Parts: sequence; structure tokens; C-alpha cells
Amino acid sequence: MIVFDLRCGGGHVFEAWFGSTGDYEGQRARGLVSCPMCGSGEVDKAVMAPNVGPKGNQLPAAARPAGLPSQAASPGAAVQGGMPAPAEMKALLTALAEAQTRMLEGSEHVGRRFAEEARAIHDGDAPERIIHGEATAEEAKALAEDGVPVAHLPFPVVPPERIQ
Repeated sequence: MIVFDLRCGGGHVFEAWFGSTGDYEGQRARGLVSCPMCGSGEVDKAVMAPNVGPKGNQLPAAARPAGLPSQAASPGAAVQGGMPAPAEMKALLTALAEAQTRMLEGSEHVGRRFAEEARAIHDGDAPERIIHGEATAEEAKALAEDGVPVAHLPFPVVPPERIQ
């Protein structure tokens, strides 16, 4: 996983996680990357400062904020800036991915027809069921404005036809 700082056309800066730079570029090209604050699809990478910790991921005692133990003293302790340690971050992301997988069990993948199907279900023109798929930022915003319950998934979903 790789994290990028992204900036929308409205000036909001936010983080997003991707499997690779190629995943980011592909999702952006398909209109799947949008600002979580305003919904804008006009999103580019923001200037990022590398987060490189000291050797061993430990802060020298003089630089460590008061009350913050070293990693050696407390393996799950937060490091500089209150960020979880890499192993803890990996465990958190794994738990989130597993939760998404459980949430999608029994859900129907409708692909690019998501906005159309969600609206049809909401309007009573299609059988009620749980669905997931792809929608542009504009489609998702229109659905939400019309009271159609939708939610962004934290991780991309591989369509069933691409799973081998």
C-alpha cells in the first residue's frame, strides 16, 4: 500500500491509500478518486514531505515528547506525530479490509451500473438488495442529494469477472 496526499480543485488536502502508483492513476482516470470533503473529482497529488523515522523507528530521548515511550519499550506505541507504528498501521488496514470484505458478502456487484441500480432500488423500480459497484463523483453526489443512501468503500473492489 502507498499513501498519497491529494488536493482537490477546492483546495482541500487529504490522504488516500492505493495499492500502487498505477492503481491511483487508473482510478483517477476512471473518475473514482474524489475529495471526501466536497466531492470534487478534480484531484491531483499534493506536495508531500517524506515521513522517514530515525533508525529503528525510535526517537532519541531528547527529541521524544514527554511521556512518549520508545518503540523498544512499547512495541505498539505511537511514533512521532501520534501516528501508529508501521506494524500497527498494517494491522489496522488489514482489519479494515477484512471488515469491507465481510460487509460485501451477499452484495451484488453491478459495476458501472451502480448509480442507475441504486436509484432504481430507491425508487422501488428494482428489487431491494444490497449492491456495490462504481460511480463517478458526480453520480455519487447526485445520489446523495436525492436521498439515495450510498457510501464510499475504503478500498477498491476487484470485479468478480477479474478474480481468477
